[in-house]
Amino acid sequence: MARDLSDPGPGLLLFFTERHLATLTTLRPDGTPHVVPVGVTYDAATRTARVITSGTSAKARHVRDGQARVAVCQVDGRRWATLEGSAVVRDDAGSVADAVERYAQRYRQPRENPARVVIEISVDRILGNA
Repeated sequence: MARDLSDPGPGLLLFFTERHLATLTTLRPDGTPHVVPVGVTYDAATRTARVITSGTSAKARHVRDGQARVAVCQVDGRRWATLEGSAVVRDDAGSVADAVERYAQRYRQPRENPARVVIEISVDRILGNA
């Protein structure tokens, strides 16, 4: 059963340091969901999740086009967590470098991508069983 985790606790925070892929759901202009696998990082202190991607990706386009409500979900067996919130696309060098560093710490150094942006999610709801 899903629990709204206003105070996620150490189990969930640990879950978001382990190497797991997640899915990011954005909305197309017609309101239908677009779900893709992503690597995600989560900063509990600021309640911010970050996904790096190409600036030309559909997920970045959806957020830029005003479909700012997103959800990122990570699953490992019976453990799962969904981070919901409002997203923005950041393309400034500092934001992208910070997101790449966080990604590299959790996963691995990503390949070079001069068109890279970061989808930054201000998390306002956490659901899960982690």
